[in-house]
Amino acid sequence: MPIPLALAAPAALAGLAYANAKLSLSYDYQLLGAALKAYSFTSKREKDDRLNMFYILEEHAKGKFANDTFIIFEGKKWTFKETYDIVLKYGTWLKTTHNVKPEEIVAMDFTNSDNYFFLWFGLWSIGAKPAFINYNLTGKALSHCVKVSTARLCIVDPMVEEKLTQEVRDELPDISFQILTPDVEATIISTEGIREPDSTRSKQTKSMIGMLIYTSGTTGLPKPAVLAWGKANFGSTIMPKWSGYKRPDVLYTCMPMYHSAASVLAVLAALNMGATICIGRKFSTKTFWKEVRESNANVIQYVGEVCRYLLSAPPQHDPVTGENLDKKNNVRMAFGNGLRPDVWNKFKERFDIKTIAEFYSATEGAGAGWNYSNNEFSRGAVGRNGFIYWLVLRKGWAVVELDVETEQPHRSKSTGFCTKVPYGTPGEMLYKLDPADISAGYQGYFNNESASDSKVLRNVFEKGDAWFRTGDIMTWENGENVFFNDRIGDTFRWKSENVSTNEVAEALSSHPAIQEANVYGVSLPHHDGRVGCAAVTLKDHSPSIMKDLAVHAKKSLPSYAVPVFLRVKKEGEEMEITGTVKMVKHVIRKQGVDPKAIEESGDQMWWLTGDEYVKFGEKEWNELNGGKVKL
Repeated sequence: MPIPLALAAPAALAGLAYANAKLSLSYDYQLLGAALKAYSFTSKREKDDRLNMFYILEEHAKGKFANDTFIIFEGKKWTFKETYDIVLKYGTWLKTTHNVKPEEIVAMDFTNSDNYFFLWFGLWSIGAKPAFINYNLTGKALSHCVKVSTARLCIVDPMVEEKLTQEVRDELPDISFQILTPDVEATIISTEGIREPDSTRSKQTKSMIGMLIYTSGTTGLPKPAVLAWGKANFGSTIMPKWSGYKRPDVLYTCMPMYHSAASVLAVLAALNMGATICIGRKFSTKTFWKEVRESNANVIQYVGEVCRYLLSAPPQHDPVTGENLDKKNNVRMAFGNGLRPDVWNKFKERFDIKTIAEFYSATEGAGAGWNYSNNEFSRGAVGRNGFIYWLVLRKGWAVVELDVETEQPHRSKSTGFCTKVPYGTPGEMLYKLDPADISAGYQGYFNNESASDSKVLRNVFEKGDAWFRTGDIMTWENGENVFFNDRIGDTFRWKSENVSTNEVAEALSSHPAIQEANVYGVSLPHHDGRVGCAAVTLKDHSPSIMKDLAVHAKKSLPSYAVPVFLRVKKEGEEMEITGTVKMVKHVIRKQGVDPKAIEESGDQMWWLTGDEYVKFGEKEWNELNGGKVKL
């Protein structure tokens, strides 16, 4: 007997709803749709010889968005047309004053500002390519970055001119430095901007350099990664299409524009959508929400520990009414990378933010993870997929067994191939490359073949295949959510077990007395592996707290993961961070637990004896060195 339509329709809808919830069909549709649109957009731009994103600015400046606000910086606003006109002036000045040629690389040492964009796009307007220098760099690191860019010209923000010491200049005798003083700015603005012909910017391909963006340099001197035109166009399209960011949204970022997270996924994404970008000079808990409110931003960007710092800051109050302003914002979405699970919900709740759009990527990387999260299901994940996207990913992603001591993927003695770990087991994330055309998916580091090749793993699962090494330990839970565990080199081995510094830091940070925790492993004489050490900043310096921390660590972690040493930062001192708000480990790791080195910094070293942390001094260090103490 046929089932009546009145009964069949609700049953069918219920079945579809169940399938959607079980398999995340709508989520996959959104993500795959965004990826296909980004791929199609990028391919068409290449076919039309319009990969240089100067053309997008020009299209908006001459189209229906011409008089819409594009840039907001420190209360000032520029429309798309005003921005375009200024960009042409910068381009003409670069060409006539400094004889900058098409394809030439010019170094930029700048803080976030309107001028950053004008200079960047001024270079693109005449077919030149920028090298984005981290403005925090000094001395050898600064001179190295300028030198390896091959630039002959470096344009410098007056705010960082003091870092251009005689030592740096002596290291770079062939480099011309131009400080962009107010007088120089005035000269540029008075210049008649001339649009260079299309031939100046033509014959670009998706794998060619759009700009150089440097690695953070936490394990050595920074390396310039090639940010190709394909990645600039694709990344700035998939982010808004995936997250629902569109005009007339206002996106606020104070993340450094020398990093691809801000330059590509915020600034270029806003440009692509014809939306508004509000630029903050630099991150500060004092100005962050003030600028968000003043610009009426409804999307904000974070990286690294930004959300933790915002949570730690005291509430801001209205100076007239005294009202708590935490929830007085229009923000519907925060997007970025590096939001830890222990901060995730607290941040959403305190500032009344509905959506977290977490992504995982690297400037030089060959893949990415995306997690658009409105609920608890994917809290803390750096990537998320449903069944349909899983069918795609399982051929392009792989999580493989890692030898933590050699920091290389484990290979079978019988086959010589790598082994995929089961779902839920940590391993190194790999992304598949086309072995016949590696540069299609991975452009590597500029003029550094050995460093580029070191990220490509061959003969992984079959003879002749090629995969990109992320250098990150990840867990793919049930083929759905992907979680970041640690950087290779940060994870260490102790008591024959692998210890994730990220997991230990999260456990320690859940104690109310700990403001920040930076976990690392240090080598000790007469001991195998590396022992766990945590640098911590404390909210509570009372005498009883060290015992309480020991009890908490033992309760929260397996015995092998409990930090043996605590390095307590000097009261009032903050943890050292990179320009992209990630904690620096290599400096304190190198200092180890030597009390002399620690005390020179004003910090104190403690170690675990029994059920409490007690002071670790010269006497204990000598006993450890002499082999009298076995941990």
